[in-house]
Amino acid sequence: MNTTLLHLLSRNWGWILLRGILAILFGLMAFGWPLLTLQVLVLLYGAYVLVDGVISLIAAIRGGTFAPRWWLALVGVIGLLAGIALFLWPGLGALALLMFIGAVAIVRGIFEIAGAVALRREIRGEWMLILSGLASILFGAVVMLFPGAGAVGMVWLIAAYSIAFGLILCVLAFRLRSHGKPRHQPA
Repeated sequence: MNTTLLHLLSRNWGWILLRGILAILFGLMAFGWPLLTLQVLVLLYGAYVLVDGVISLIAAIRGGTFAPRWWLALVGVIGLLAGIALFLWPGLGALALLMFIGAVAIVRGIFEIAGAVALRREIRGEWMLILSGLASILFGAVVMLFPGAGAVGMVWLIAAYSIAFGLILCVLAFRLRSHGKPRHQPA
């Protein structure tokens, strides 16, 4: 590790420890209150879909006259409507929300694949967009087929990750603290 970076991190070991502790606490709370965690995730997903919809619409508007942009505009409108709906009706059941998230993912995947096919002569690596589309469709299908397990499973996965990440940060913080202490030189 670069000595300057090591010095910077070791001076701030306490902040790293705090991040670890907060991650562990979040993970424990997510395990303890999965439905509350899911509601917070619903609002965060709503914010993401809303911003993604705005960006897609901007890209469609700024696209000029070079190619048909209706599919990008449609993805943007769907994202905007989804984001607004999630903020207006946060009390939607997690089951209904997951079905909606699954449907949005499937529609998005279809449009990503259609976009890749349209771009196949224009760019290299369009297979990545196809792969992204297939992943979106697969995610949407799994969420729609197993919504109950998907909701709780998603929260538990996030909780487990958060606890593991927090533990790693705590261990790192204490190791960095030992690097920040002056070393005794033999006489």
